[in-house]
Amino acid sequence: MPPFITTPVEKMDGPYARRWWALLVLCLSLLIVVMANTSLIVAAPDMTRDLGLSSSDLQWVIDGYTVPYAALMLVLGAIGDKYSRRGALVTGLVVFAAGSVLGSLVDGTSSVILARAIMGVGAAVVMPATLSLLVAIFPRGERARAITAWTATSGLAIAVGPLVAGWLLEDHAWGSTFLINVPVAVLAVVGALFLVPPSKARGMGRIDYVGGLLSILSVGALVYATIEGPHFGWGAGPVTAAVVAGVALSAFVWWELRHPHPMLDVRKFRLRPFSGSMLAVLFFFFGTFGAIYYATQFLQFVLGYGALETGVRLLPLAGAVFVGAAATGRLTPKLGMKVTVAAGMAIGTAGVLLLTRIDTGSTYTDFLAPMMMLGLAIGLSVSPATDTIMSSFPESELGVGGGANDTALELGGSLGIAVLGSLLGTAYRDELADLVGNRLPAAALHTAQDSVGAGLAVAERVAQDPAAGPQQAQALVGAVHESFAHGVSATSLVGGIIMAVGTAIVLVVLPGRRRAERDRPSGEAADRAAGGTAERVDAA
Repeated sequence: MPPFITTPVEKMDGPYARRWWALLVLCLSLLIVVMANTSLIVAAPDMTRDLGLSSSDLQWVIDGYTVPYAALMLVLGAIGDKYSRRGALVTGLVVFAAGSVLGSLVDGTSSVILARAIMGVGAAVVMPATLSLLVAIFPRGERARAITAWTATSGLAIAVGPLVAGWLLEDHAWGSTFLINVPVAVLAVVGALFLVPPSKARGMGRIDYVGGLLSILSVGALVYATIEGPHFGWGAGPVTAAVVAGVALSAFVWWELRHPHPMLDVRKFRLRPFSGSMLAVLFFFFGTFGAIYYATQFLQFVLGYGALETGVRLLPLAGAVFVGAAATGRLTPKLGMKVTVAAGMAIGTAGVLLLTRIDTGSTYTDFLAPMMMLGLAIGLSVSPATDTIMSSFPESELGVGGGANDTALELGGSLGIAVLGSLLGTAYRDELADLVGNRLPAAALHTAQDSVGAGLAVAERVAQDPAAGPQQAQALVGAVHESFAHGVSATSLVGGIIMAVGTAIVLVVLPGRRRAERDRPSGEAADRAAGGTAERVDAA
């Protein structure tokens, strides 16, 4: 039998022999999905200059990926369950790579957004497939370690994306950052065909496409409203999207409660471990994604680090993720999932609140401790929360479980970047207006208020104006830096408060260790609750 036509998981007599090699393939697939956003962080300034992107354009370059990614994961996870999880992984990687190649070749704003959207569709197939395959392949006793490695890969991608993108930008145009993904995707496809066994749900009925369509409408419209409303005002578009999201979500819940085989059994939200873990993932990524987003901008625009230098300075964050992920494997069995997750969220909250000290005199050292705390928090919190979410789904719904986990993650990150980014922009604009006053023409001030990058670009033009001179330009640079530092400090306070409230809610919702152990099913019933029949889990 050729090596890429491996025996299906459910027909094996024991644990899949090459499961740790298969995990490497799944982690490589996850790596490029996360890197697609983190590499863009350091490429954004070059893209803004070369394409003449407005603040709205740049936001949609980012979110052209996010909207389809968040909206489609639940449905595409179910399709993978029904037909082939490995096939879904390979298909998603191919689509993702095609979008990456397109992004490296185009030179217009609309084309870049289209390329990012194609990548988002591919990512929406890949992400739930990685988790569903992981749970299918690994026996229950090894699953927590495998999910820990999966989580640590996300932290690695946070640092590796900017690092590799920064290295490429030293000698190449921003289009080269899209090509980072292509060789990794090719390697992952080959690895999937040779090392990942076929897997699909047994006895799964027809897919609930009506529920799937309602989930796409509700999540897609919610993410769109979240992005557009805080950043660009609650005009007709965002308000309409918010209404559509509310109506579609209500219809989704109504339909799922009545369907014999729902896309997502919404009754699971009555289970405190599941709902608490979903809230933990959402609140946690709200704060961390938002903080990393604006902290990276400070390193580049205020401290003046280049793309490669910024990537290098994010490495401690990745190292801290590995430390946290290693610690959770020891702490969770001893302290329980509730304590470990809440401790991670508390550390992350403290890290965000430390950023309230940022001012114009701040250096990289002032960011080092907060970044390491955020990395440690990711490692501690995400693995046990993800393990709990995935354990709530039977074998026939592993892809849906992965889609639910990843939707919470992506929705939280989108909310964090949109809401905290909007607060940052408002604080920056107001402070710059106070500092500059009437010393700039109204049109120039309006442009400078668009973003910190726009403010520095206006300062460059002022420096070239014989009537103004370098002193006025330097004063404007100082005002831009001070305004952005003020924005980071004020936004971090709000973000920290929201994360603290989220931590308190999660503490209330998650059951204590004794209750969780008392309510947990045992033996064959536990295997069925975690991933199908006992035979199915042992064969993984």
